[in-house]
Amino acid sequence: MTDHAPAADPGSDDDWGPFGRPLFDDPSARALSRVGVVDVGSNSVRMVVFDGAARSPAYFFNEKIMCGLGKGLHETGRLNPRGRERALAALKRFALLAEGMGISTLTVVATAATREAEDGPDFQAEVLRETGLKLWVIDGDEEARLSAQGVLLGWPGAKGMVCDIGGNSMELARIADGKVGKRVSTPLGPFRLQQVKGGPDKRRKLIDRVITTAQAQVKSTGERIYLVGGSWRVIARLDMERRNYPLTVLHEYRMTPESLLDTLDWIAGSDLAILRAKTGTSSERMELVPLACEVLRELIRILKPSEIDVSAYGIREGLLYEQMPPRLRQRDPLIEAARMAELTSARIPGFGKKLYDFLLPLFKEADKERLRLIKAACLLHDTTWRAHPDYRAEVCFDNATRANLGGLDHPGRVFLGLSLLHRYKNSRSGSRLEPLFRLLTDAQIQDAEVLGKAMRFGAMFSIADPAEAGSLRWQAKRRVLELTLTKRGKALFGEVAQSRFASLALAMKATPRIVDA
Repeated sequence: MTDHAPAADPGSDDDWGPFGRPLFDDPSARALSRVGVVDVGSNSVRMVVFDGAARSPAYFFNEKIMCGLGKGLHETGRLNPRGRERALAALKRFALLAEGMGISTLTVVATAATREAEDGPDFQAEVLRETGLKLWVIDGDEEARLSAQGVLLGWPGAKGMVCDIGGNSMELARIADGKVGKRVSTPLGPFRLQQVKGGPDKRRKLIDRVITTAQAQVKSTGERIYLVGGSWRVIARLDMERRNYPLTVLHEYRMTPESLLDTLDWIAGSDLAILRAKTGTSSERMELVPLACEVLRELIRILKPSEIDVSAYGIREGLLYEQMPPRLRQRDPLIEAARMAELTSARIPGFGKKLYDFLLPLFKEADKERLRLIKAACLLHDTTWRAHPDYRAEVCFDNATRANLGGLDHPGRVFLGLSLLHRYKNSRSGSRLEPLFRLLTDAQIQDAEVLGKAMRFGAMFSIADPAEAGSLRWQAKRRVLELTLTKRGKALFGEVAQSRFASLALAMKATPRIVDA
């Protein structure tokens, strides 16, 4: 597989490779309802259906079967018989589900186990015969590239080293400036390590040798590492458990090398059955975690990363990213998701931008990252209006902190959630959500409250456009919050609006001032 799907002859319907014809050539294709991909890995077989082909698509369907297709491969040279049986059954189901969802083309890719097994071609033929699905077997270099592209889909500014662990291989790929650079595939999957004779010392020497060789190829030292793959995600979830971390969203969860090494020690000295019960991890996945820990320990020692981050996006998202033209890749996934939420869930789609423009004078000193959070908050401010009024504030918070959003780190999630909470509620005291507030500094909490109360005022000041009713001016040195009212605005500035404006001024520690236009 090359960087782009091979072109067909003009006017022909020839096969263009695993991606078919590009989905985004025509701008109207952004209204595409559903895109389905299947990843046939060494350990699991997963089908994901993305709802919408926008920059930040939602997950309409997501199902995984832990087949263990590559278990024992290094010893026998063949796919695991039971794993092959389970994978075929899963693919039969997925083909029928795709048909039921109206998905015309289901992209199916297979990785290390199928490409390395002597009966891999036979399995491909069986899948085609039994399900009608064409199984595209990609090499290690392509697997690394697609996985890295998945990270870029959810993390546009990502820069460093992507490390994707599967059952039979581990891929490394450099990313920077929205592009994938040098990459390498290594035989460090847990299934393969299970076959190494001689115990932990022998495995460690093998792991060291392979990672050292890989490092020489990708030339990575001291960079941030982005972890992709189920075994890594379990380790990260266990790191959260050890640290009593309040938010269990794995995407963009960040760890220091020192803290993670403490967690690896903790896992090594713990009862895996107890850890599995605490985190809801499958027995098949937990079986591989100790070996993945051995690999991760040596990755940290040899690559000396500055930080280790978790990406929930990988090869499946990379398949979608593959088809996006540059203009779509360059869009901010957080803002795109917020726009889609406003379009489908808000009472007045399009009001979010007007609210943002009205409030912008309050945030003249905000940096680019803070402004994108303010913009997202304004787009999302009315998307949970159907919730019961007693719970609306908490629903807002939950949506922001727990939604499957790309381009949003954990403090950013809590900031966004807290600002939306204050959109509907003056006080946060006594909330069940308080443990999450510790991910923010006191200053960030204060800023989120100001944003929330600003939206709380602006959203009800005028239904059509708050700019038609007045304008805001923030005199930071004098700490004066000034509202200039138009003729229309004087009539709209009723008791409730006055109360909310006063609450905003109080949150800003400002003197409120009302003037006529």
